[in-house]
Amino acid sequence: MSSPITAKDLWSLTRVGQPVPLPDGSAAVVPATTYDLASNKPTSLLYRVDADGSSTRLTTRQASQPAVSPDGTRLSFSRPVGDGPPQLHVMGLRGGEAQVLTDLPLGVGEAKWLPNGTGLVVAAPLLAGHPSVAATVAEIEARQDRHGSAIVTEDRVYRYWKRWLVGGRIHHLFRVDAATGETTDLTPGMERMLTTEAEPAGIFDISPDGNEIALSLEVELPGRPYFQFAIHTLAIDGGAPEQLMEDLPAQQSRPRYSPDGASLLFGTQVEHAHYADRVRLTRYDLDAAVAKIISEDWDRSAGGWEFTGPSSVVFHAEHEGRTRLFTTNLAGAPPELVDGEASWHGPAPAGSTVWCRTESAAQPPEIAVVEGGDARRVSSFNDAALAEIEIGKTDGIYVQGAEDASIEVKLVFPPGFDPDRKWPLLHNVHGGPHGLVNDDWHWRWNTQVMAAAGYVVASVNFHGSTSWGEDFTGAIRGAWGDRTYTDMMAATDALIASGYIDEDRMAIAGGSYGGYLVTWITTQTERFKASICHAGVTDLLGQWASDVTEGREKAVGGVPWEDMAAIQRWSPMANMANIVTPTLVIHGELDYRVVITQGLALYGALQHKGVPTRLVYFPDEGHWIETPANAMTWWEEFLGWLERWV
Repeated sequence: MSSPITAKDLWSLTRVGQPVPLPDGSAAVVPATTYDLASNKPTSLLYRVDADGSSTRLTTRQASQPAVSPDGTRLSFSRPVGDGPPQLHVMGLRGGEAQVLTDLPLGVGEAKWLPNGTGLVVAAPLLAGHPSVAATVAEIEARQDRHGSAIVTEDRVYRYWKRWLVGGRIHHLFRVDAATGETTDLTPGMERMLTTEAEPAGIFDISPDGNEIALSLEVELPGRPYFQFAIHTLAIDGGAPEQLMEDLPAQQSRPRYSPDGASLLFGTQVEHAHYADRVRLTRYDLDAAVAKIISEDWDRSAGGWEFTGPSSVVFHAEHEGRTRLFTTNLAGAPPELVDGEASWHGPAPAGSTVWCRTESAAQPPEIAVVEGGDARRVSSFNDAALAEIEIGKTDGIYVQGAEDASIEVKLVFPPGFDPDRKWPLLHNVHGGPHGLVNDDWHWRWNTQVMAAAGYVVASVNFHGSTSWGEDFTGAIRGAWGDRTYTDMMAATDALIASGYIDEDRMAIAGGSYGGYLVTWITTQTERFKASICHAGVTDLLGQWASDVTEGREKAVGGVPWEDMAAIQRWSPMANMANIVTPTLVIHGELDYRVVITQGLALYGALQHKGVPTRLVYFPDEGHWIETPANAMTWWEEFLGWLERWV
């Protein structure tokens, strides 16, 4: 007999990664990760999944970042060597011993095969300020003998999410011989970033003739307090990367060569210092040296684009509350929807097949293929486990929100839901603020686990959410708590009017901007019996300690040295006179995006006011709670607080 899902069940499920297809599309290599709660560690495995869904079999253990050779006979992947970092390995797809190809001091990241199969290009980090293998090795050894801990910088952006950029890592591109392992740094001496993330993904591509690499590379622009990336090309034998365009938009990302090598397709954002500016597909004619945006008239943001033919392209985009697959061409044909229900993303074309992942709020990610307009799931990594778990039903409604806008509310019901009974309500408030609650399986804020505790879980895609167009996304800039509050109250009223919500048992919970909105709402109303603020922005002035402050004046209405009133108008800490809602505050010490003082200030203020408050502090976590043991504590505290007050 099945039982409602628990947090322990969530961590027992297999987490399925992006498929890497064989050249003919008949099968794909799929990374899958499982977690051991006792050891608090993950295990990464690679599987071969057939396109007809007939077979899924283990290929190799303790491996990640797979790449299949152009002839479909060999598989490269990264795997730790001893107690050291992950190194590049190659083995036959039919099995056999894996050969270790690299011995780089900080390990390797993403790898791509050269078209002729003689070698690979791999992104691998070296220490900033020590931009050669020898210099990095020497610095690692020298650091073992140092006792001081000071970090000194004059950089505007000096840390990012949960890592310090000062003295940190800069990714280089290396060419690795597939037979001998001979490794050549193609970007020696480079101190510019290939990515702001700890691990690169999709940031470079190799031309069809194997003579050139296209990469997204940081552009040094003195006086600009933000990162800017532009497309460059680099000869396969190395040399100085060449910037394609002198006149730059805000950002350029993810270059992909057309199959004939005549064009590059990449993403363009045009508004500086606004991460949610939509990504436009851009074609660059390599012979004419001319760029043209081909999706300017389409009011969505593209991602994950890949070529399916000389001119045809498949990509994913958020669209009305789901991530969907679309097709277009280099001429800029209007994008066409190609998949069915749920969310589909990460297209990987091979032959006549497009591999991808599919998921929903009721189904963890699995592997799927699209062939001739037919989209189907072909893997079943979690089917056996889910057969023992009762999953809550999902639904959705639209309500009339601020300025008469139609606002989506996603719903997850507890197992055994009876609409003739009264149920407690839990609002799950998304972050961003320019994000959304997608129709997907969230591994951290899982609405199924929330609903299984006996709550109707509502996720409101309020003004500011993505996937409904640029105007809707930008509607809250300069007034974070305005339209969003109206939307949240409209959703609450509509759910109460449905007849199955007990308005005396309602709670709200959110993280990041979601934590901001949770706290702002409790400064405006007493109707909720409990609130949970995870990594929440509580003091807009204090967010100048954040890792990235670019665009902050547009987001919150100004800068404090010019208009403090505008900052305080929408800052929860300046509007807490009437707050009475029992509040659980959760924060991580290593959160550099929403700094720890944001949570501590909220806790301190509410304690001073005598409001029931509980602090959950993680000294070894950042913006997200990522390790199994800490996540289990997070869920115990989260559900325990709701049980106590709701």
